[in-house]
Amino acid sequence: MKIFTIFILVFGFNTISIAQDLVYKPINPAFGGDTFNYSWLLNSAESQNKYREPDNNSSNLTALQLFKNNLNNQLLSQVSNSLFQKQFGDKGVVPGSYTFGSLAVNIYPSNLGLVVDILDTDTGEKTQVFIPGG
Repeated sequence: MKIFTIFILVFGFNTISIAQDLVYKPINPAFGGDTFNYSWLLNSAESQNKYREPDNNSSNLTALQLFKNNLNNQLLSQVSNSLFQKQFGDKGVVPGSYTFGSLAVNIYPSNLGLVVDILDTDTGEKTQVFIPGG
């Protein structure tokens, strides 16, 4: 047993240990990685993306369809301007509660400016618009 302890003491403490520093190098170029990884990361992300945008851009529409859409947009704009003028008059937007068909609009001042809450009573959808005050 004594020889074994001496053997451990002599050879156990005389071994050479080799180590190196651990250095983290990011892959993503947005976080300091190599810029050549950009296209690889982008292609990898796009290949995993299951969402595809619907193909309804205006380049596929005929001239007649574009004219119809433009006319429809102008008509809706005129109707909304007319409703706006009838509801608010020359004073512009003032705080209060208003109803436009199935839309309930609540306008009130806050520290962010004028807040416009819009609620569609048919679907329950809500949105909020902030009009900064100056």
